[in-house]
Formats: sequence, structure tokens, C-alpha cells
Amino acid sequence: MKVSIITATYNAAKTLQSTIDSITEQSYRNIEYIVIDGDSKDNTKQIIADNKQYISRHISEPDKGIYDALNKGLNKATGDIIGFLHADDIFKSEDTIQGIVSLFENTKSDGVYGDLEYVATDNTNKVIRYWKSKAFKYKMLKAGWMPAHPTLFLRKEVYKTYGNFDTRFKIAADYDFILRVFKNKTLNFSYLPNVITKMRLGGASNKSLTNIITKSREDIQALRNNKIGGFHTIIWKNLSKLPQFIKR
Repeated sequence: MKVSIITATYNAAKTLQSTIDSITEQSYRNIEYIVIDGDSKDNTKQIIADNKQYISRHISEPDKGIYDALNKGLNKATGDIIGFLHADDIFKSEDTIQGIVSLFENTKSDGVYGDLEYVATDNTNKVIRYWKSKAFKYKMLKAGWMPAHPTLFLRKEVYKTYGNFDTRFKIAADYDFILRVFKNKTLNFSYLPNVITKMRLGGASNKSLTNIITKSREDIQALRNNKIGGFHTIIWKNLSKLPQFIKR
């Protein structure tokens, strides 16, 4: 099975090389690596050029935000399975993709997801927050549950059937997309009880009070769009994050 991995980047010269290294170090070799750059002004383009032998497809042009960039990557992807690795992120181990592919093959699932570690910006071995997931049941959506999006890998057919990210959302398009896909009871999802991705702290949704408010509003809109839950869902969604900060 071919795995397409998409990295969206903009002015990420400080971390992009570690992201690329995380791809090239994978024991699973049938990987199509796609980099979508938003016309960076720092050294990002040079890093991409220096690693061109590892990059299958590359675009560098202005975009309308991260979800527009991810959609560009999805439109370029030719793999059987598609996942994302953002320019601040790395995979947990060199066998991460092999484990994901094996689960797809053994379960015939439409999607696979796992656990996520939020790590310090300057030390990826220092875990600040641990997002432990669990096996999916439909009723969990109304309780605000979602898989950690950076760990989610889906078959290409899922994107063909259910569409890409809705770019009207600035922060919560991933939540809207997950609701759109996971509410369909004809699809099967498997939980891999391992850390898949290590994500450096500093995501857009928590950068400021304004962003937190915007995300909450967009979360509510996503729930309305998909006819799942309501205000109580957002409350449970936020409360469910508290155990992630308990030291493990």
C-alpha cells in the first residue's frame, strides 16, 4: 500500500528538517511525501530544495491558510492511505507508518488513529501533554470526543466520498471534517494504542484568547452543520482535555 504524507508549511525553517528526517527514517518505504509551502519568506524553500530527493511533490505559492494548503496536498495525493505530518511535528518512531499500514491491512479499516504527545518546542523528548485516545463508538461524538487529527490516517476513498476541509473554518475545519466522516456508520475505524505523532506546542487554536473564542464558535458551528450534539458537547469536549495534562 502506498502512503501519502502531506506537510503544510509556512516559515517553518526552524523545525522542517526534523519533520523531513522523521519521514526519511521510516522503516516503511512506500511513501509519497508531499510538501505544500505557503510561499515562505525564511529559509524554508532552501530546506525543501536541499531535500528534494525525498519529496515526491512540492508546491510553493501563497495560500488561504493551513486548510487550503492541506486541500492542495489532498488533491495531489495518489496513495492508498493519506495522513498529515505538520512542519512542527515528528513521528514517534521509525516504525510508526509500518504499524499503521499493518492495522489497515489486518482490519480492512477505513481509518486508523492513535495517541498524540504534545512536546516542548525545544525538546521533543519532554512531554507536556498526552492525548490518549480509545476505540471509537458513535455515541462518543455527542460527548465531544474526537481522535487527535495529527494521528488520523484515512483511505483515499474517504476523501473522495466525503470531501476535503471546509475552508470557511479558520481553526476548526479538522473537527468539522472528523464529524462529517465519523458520523457515517458505514465506515470502520481502528484505534492503534500507540503514540503516532509528537507535536510541538504552539498550535493556532490556543495562541490567544481570541483564537480560543473563535475555535469555540467554530466548534459549535461544526456540530450544527453535522447535526451532532450542542453546547453541552463543547463543554464535555473541553473538560475531556484535562486528564491529558496529568504527568505520566
